[in-house]
Amino acid sequence: MTIREDIKNNLKEAMIKKNVDLISTLRLVIASIKDGDIIAKGKGNDLGINDEEIISLLQRMIKQRKSSIEMYLEGKREDLAKKEQNEIEIISKFLPKQLSREEINNIIDITIKSCEASSMKEMGKVIKLLKEKHNGEMDFGDVSKIVKSKLTS
Repeated sequence: MTIREDIKNNLKEAMIKKNVDLISTLRLVIASIKDGDIIAKGKGNDLGINDEEIISLLQRMIKQRKSSIEMYLEGKREDLAKKEQNEIEIISKFLPKQLSREEINNIIDITIKSCEASSMKEMGKVIKLLKEKHNGEMDFGDVSKIVKSKLTS
């Protein structure tokens, strides 16, 4: 089952159970996927976006919500921050299992050794290899900080 199908099935279940928060979040996700499909079709891809692109889209949605949470907390709007956090939890269910901090560190060490990276100039190469093998399994905002610290030390 594709991620797209999984999201649609979850929306149907949420509608049956009348879970308003889940319904609204899943509708936002489906709308974003449709936007991606429209852009892809405009570029000649009649099939729309694939699962890998949907994973990237979901990660962007989570990143946007994390940013919103920070702003809401600064503005003392805990109610809105809680809503955004709830959306993050719902969206995260459709991403591959996230690796632990320890697993990420081990994978980064192995990748740095395998491509013989030794300086910041090779950070892009390390990140590219990590994305090829582990896209969706880790937050690359955090990963880039870890890679940077390992390559500068």
